[in-house]
Amino acid sequence: MRRRLSKLVLLAVALAPFSALAKDKQPPDAFAATAPVGPAPLPGNGSIFQGSYVALTSGGRAGQVGDIVTIQLVERTAATKSNAAGTQRDGSIGLTPPTTGPLSLFNPSDIAMGGGQQFKGKGDASQSNALSGEVSVTIAAVYPNGTMLVRGEKLLTLNRGDERVQISGIIRAIDISPDNRVLSTRVADANIRYVGKGEIARASKQGWLQRFFSIISPF
Repeated sequence: MRRRLSKLVLLAVALAPFSALAKDKQPPDAFAATAPVGPAPLPGNGSIFQGSYVALTSGGRAGQVGDIVTIQLVERTAATKSNAAGTQRDGSIGLTPPTTGPLSLFNPSDIAMGGGQQFKGKGDASQSNALSGEVSVTIAAVYPNGTMLVRGEKLLTLNRGDERVQISGIIRAIDISPDNRVLSTRVADANIRYVGKGEIARASKQGWLQRFFSIISPF
């Protein structure tokens, strides 16, 4: 029994790094660029404006599958939380014995008591994040209500590792500026990922064996 338990522990230690990688793994085409799709030929109906008509006021604004839109990353989040509690309670009792009679042998200090309790607690937590920059993405789908699904990524290969910025979400045509830019705060259902690989990213993480013992440790 002991030998079987030791084998299970060794197997869990060996599989710990692979399970962590699988948890963070994304489909290979989750942020892949979308190629433009040519419009389907429409039968002539004698009308001046056909189904593929684009208003002159739209200019070169993106609106078709495969068009490029630049997402301006202006993400800023901040959260703070604090709480405090305090209680205090005091009590005492004392009796003065008579000076004569059978109870006169007691001193006042023999039948006096008191007690008190006090508690103070305080907790604080704060977190802030900021992400700025620009990522050009492509329109992957256009929905009947005019919203568009966009997705894309930017890969930076540096001398000490790789940095990857990935984003996907839904935008409105009205939020696209004349130069085809959209603020990231206007992206619905946004999925923004900023990940890195290399020796700098590895140095900022715990080793897989240390992460394993951190998970099973009760302290």
